[in-house]
Amino acid sequence: MAAFSSGQEIAVLPSARGAGFDLPAAYAIEAELAQLRRASGRATVGRKVGFANKALWRALKLDTLVWAHMYDDTVRYAGNGDASISVERMHSPKIEPEIVFKLKKPIGAEDGDPAAILAAVDWLALGFEIVDCVFPDWKFTPPDFVAAFGLHAALIVGEPRLVQPEMIPKLVEQLPIFRVRLLKDQQLVGEGSGRNSLRSPALCLGELASAISRQPDAEPLAAGELVSSGTLTDAHPIAPGETWTAIVGDLGLPALTLRL
Repeated sequence: MAAFSSGQEIAVLPSARGAGFDLPAAYAIEAELAQLRRASGRATVGRKVGFANKALWRALKLDTLVWAHMYDDTVRYAGNGDASISVERMHSPKIEPEIVFKLKKPIGAEDGDPAAILAAVDWLALGFEIVDCVFPDWKFTPPDFVAAFGLHAALIVGEPRLVQPEMIPKLVEQLPIFRVRLLKDQQLVGEGSGRNSLRSPALCLGELASAISRQPDAEPLAAGELVSSGTLTDAHPIAPGETWTAIVGDLGLPALTLRL
């Protein structure tokens, strides 16, 4: 907590301090951090995911994605698709364009059908997650990631689009294939698609519900929670003075601009 509030570096990874620091231990730390933040007056408002790319799972010895909480002081909404944020106190921030969901009802751990998953969604929006790594050179293991707030520093949420029942079949088709363009100071620096988030952000949302269910003491996804469903492009380093814009096609979501 001290490292994230001050931007200082943690030189020795938790996973390097001795045997036995595994994902269950990391999730126990994540839960304790959430309790400490709640005790200080903050509220948890949702979850963010990490490693939403199955190509990484074998190398990292994962059988599902990982996750961490987001908070009422780390999530903000962009009026008219435009927002600003200070990153000066962060250690080594990067930006990730993501699809953000808000739930209107819980998602069962067994829900794997994208239409059923989207039926639990109130709205979706384009978002920017700012991730910040307090470990040297952005090197860490999945347990280190979970124990360090999931590297979550901020989430900027763009203009939401309500998910109406009649829209769901089309969204099921669009979410795996829509394209996103990422611009820095009006110059294209990255492109991606919905497929980069576990083949579809809707499938990523369902996998998150399943992953949470595997942690015996974890709180299940609940109505009202926000979910940031994994980056759609490579993460890019950011610095004060820059302007970043994400533009998506096919989903009916306005562009999102963030000024640092």
